[in-house]
Amino acid sequence: MNIHQLSVTYSSEQDRILLRVNTTAGEELRLWFTRRLTLGLWPLLNKVVAEHVARQEAVKSPGAAAVASADDETKKMLAEFKKEETLQQADFKTPYKEKPAVLPLGAEPLLVTEINVSPLPTGQLQLGFSEKLPGVPNARGFQMALEPQMTHGFVHLLDKALVTAQWQVVAAPAPAASEDPSPVAADKPKYLN
Repeated sequence: MNIHQLSVTYSSEQDRILLRVNTTAGEELRLWFTRRLTLGLWPLLNKVVAEHVARQEAVKSPGAAAVASADDETKKMLAEFKKEETLQQADFKTPYKEKPAVLPLGAEPLLVTEINVSPLPTGQLQLGFSEKLPGVPNARGFQMALEPQMTHGFVHLLDKALVTAQWQVVAAPAPAASEDPSPVAADKPKYLN
């Protein structure tokens, strides 16, 4: 599948993020991301992309081999730099093609219940999406491989949708030096819904 365009938008009526993938063959694949799934995916996706970028840079430039074994913060900064570099060349002005010729998954978007993220040696990032619902014997799903430029564009669009949805988790402030952090309070489960 050759990806032509991606669209990532928040639907307030559904309280979900809609990912639409438009292929060069005129197909459109539609996926719903729930809040729970997206907030679980977000840190993993950023970590995988940062590690993948560091490995790719080490392959391109032998002098940058130390980056591949660098700490997470260094990898994250390198990934952010590559993302900004890529976004400067990306085309976010061309409107998304709204009229697909074919909907291989059907008109109803696939409700993503599982995502598999795998960096490929070719520099691509493979994403596998599955919809496994109780009482439905045939699971729907597909895989797609994103080129590095498309990966950074996807992360950027997903980030914008998270901001629009107001789903971003704000890190709790560190306790003041005079406060005694309670280990019991830190172990309490937190529920998102």
